[in-house]
Amino acid sequence: MGSIVLFGPPGAGKGTQAHRIMEQTGLPQVSTGDMLRAAVKEGTPIGLDAKSYMDRGALVPDEVILGLIRERIQQPDAAEGVMFDGFPRTIPQAEALSELTEITHVLAIEVPDERIVDRICGRSSCGACGAVYHDTFNPVPTTGCACGQFVEKRRVDDNAETVQNRLAAYHEQTTPLAKWYESRGLFHRVDGDRDIDEISSDLLKLLE
Repeated sequence: MGSIVLFGPPGAGKGTQAHRIMEQTGLPQVSTGDMLRAAVKEGTPIGLDAKSYMDRGALVPDEVILGLIRERIQQPDAAEGVMFDGFPRTIPQAEALSELTEITHVLAIEVPDERIVDRICGRSSCGACGAVYHDTFNPVPTTGCACGQFVEKRRVDDNAETVQNRLAAYHEQTTPLAKWYESRGLFHRVDGDRDIDEISSDLLKLLE
């Protein structure tokens, strides 16, 4: 199949769809953030190199990230390709990535910004058991959480201003990448403001 890149703004349901794609295709999910944290924790040479930048608050250079990716795609479970999540973020990264592995599909789950704000700002969870609720889509039952209690817990950054700033940064970052991949015939947009199963079906059809 080759490797795929999955795009999606915060709150678009990318995590759910990534899990379904993994189940259906067998492609392992590759998150550069997870790999960085793991390499630092394990104290690998690349991890120690990355830590030296992170400790002083500097961005980890592309060559370090690409070194991690090079190591990851050489593992047996990546023989048929991988699914990149959160990478690439820039055109130079995309160009470098294309030299490491063949990218066959770039999938973007698209949801209108106002819907993203509604989704994220309405979220809450039970402070006791962690069950997730939403003011509109999955309100807390009148009888309370199934665990018998409900201590409302909302993330501090789940407010409209912060979410809009995150979305603006996402669009600024991905728009040039989208055009770059579109020019190569690899970019596919999928309407993410629908039933979860419909989104999954469209994503998997594209991968066929």
